[in-house]
Amino acid sequence: MKLTSATDYLWQPSQGRYLMVVLHGRGDSPYGFEWLGRELGLDGVSYLLLQAPDPYYDGYSWYDLPPDQGPGIARSSALLTRIFDELETLGYAPENTFLFGFSQGCLMTLEFGGRYGHRLRGYIGVSGYCHDAKRLTAEAAPAVMQADWLITHGTDDDVLPVETTRAQMAILKSGGFHLEYREYPKTHTIDPDEELPFIREWIRKRL
Repeated sequence: MKLTSATDYLWQPSQGRYLMVVLHGRGDSPYGFEWLGRELGLDGVSYLLLQAPDPYYDGYSWYDLPPDQGPGIARSSALLTRIFDELETLGYAPENTFLFGFSQGCLMTLEFGGRYGHRLRGYIGVSGYCHDAKRLTAEAAPAVMQADWLITHGTDDDVLPVETTRAQMAILKSGGFHLEYREYPKTHTIDPDEELPFIREWIRKRL
């Protein structure tokens, strides 16, 4: 695949019609999630691992640290809009595309995914939070809110407190998001024993 809108990316093609777009966390890169497709083991799913636009130490970032998040979130959302529009022209329909994000990538999954003009196959966010949950519920399209959303978080997360994410997901759900929220006894990571198998089955049911 030649994707002109992306800063950089890692493409893992597979036979089939489904696509998963993966957004890494702060300080990481697409190569930090090179393992994901192999571990999920989902037939018929290709993976596009995107690189965030801003250098951050040895990796990259989607937006600045608080309290200056807003401009970066808006800029990265505009970038993702261009990428997803280009993907559609390349034959990857939104209704066959999943969006997966970890940490900062989770926030971008919520903030971009909730406002993008097309409903995707499913949205998965891990160990992240929402920039402004009340504003998102006011601005998200009803069809997108009624899509399938899965957000997971760790009760022992030492980077992003679980209480913040828990409260925000409650706001999104009460505001109309068809969202499943699950917590796991983990830190700021992806748990391979319980969380990853659940995510795998959640996706598989939507293929």
